[in-house]
Amino acid sequence: MSDLEVFLPDADATRAFGERIGRHARAGDVIAVEGTLGAGKTTLAQGVAVGLEVPPGHYVNSPSFAILLIHPGRVPFYHVDLYRLSDPDEALGLGLEEVLGTDGVALVEWPDRLPDVLPRDVLALRITNQGDGRRASLAARGPAAARLLGALR
Repeated sequence: MSDLEVFLPDADATRAFGERIGRHARAGDVIAVEGTLGAGKTTLAQGVAVGLEVPPGHYVNSPSFAILLIHPGRVPFYHVDLYRLSDPDEALGLGLEEVLGTDGVALVEWPDRLPDVLPRDVLALRITNQGDGRRASLAARGPAAARLLGALR
């Protein structure tokens, strides 16, 4: 079930939608992004980085092996990838509780791998293939997420 659905015809539209999210995001916001490999999660994250005013010299790529990448911007941009994790203790050992819902905006790829690590207040975003493009389905789970979703309408 989603509160908002957006059709994204290509990678440019996915990046632009991410930029829109980033422009409206505030410190403490957590965006949990689900989708299959190649669905566009990192492309969306690149747009969020632009909206958060991450300098162009800070290339945003998938943090699959680093797990957490931190980019400077108007607020810190925490880009998290839980794909390789399977145990909540691993996430805690990496200090994820220190970046989720704190002084920056966190975008978490593969949140379904460790759902108990996420705060309760998240904007859940699922990207699925639809024809030649993608569909982003968003659901607010908490007041901060509802504020962000409202700004995206």
